[in-house]
Amino acid sequence: MHEREGLIGRIRQLRRGPAPPEEPAQPGAAPGGSGQAELRALEARIGHLEELVEGLQDSVHRESTRLGRRIGEVEARIQPAALGKALSDDARERGL
Repeated sequence: MHEREGLIGRIRQLRRGPAPPEEPAQPGAAPGGSGQAELRALEARIGHLEELVEGLQDSVHRESTRLGRRIGEVEARIQPAALGKALSDDARERGL
């Protein structure tokens, strides 16, 4: 029981994550100084996220194209004429 409580405590601690560092208010600081740095950081993060989304879109497109091709092949193989020919060829090969 004690192990379970410890595990739950560790999971809660991990989910909370580290506490953000508190920046003390500086009354004489310029009002846009750190804002520019934050803006640049956010722009960089958005750029990275856009690259990830584009990669995901490419991956989804490739996979859907591959699956579409595969479905087309399966549909062609189960057409009555193609299926009958394949069964006939198989029976001939097996000597039935």
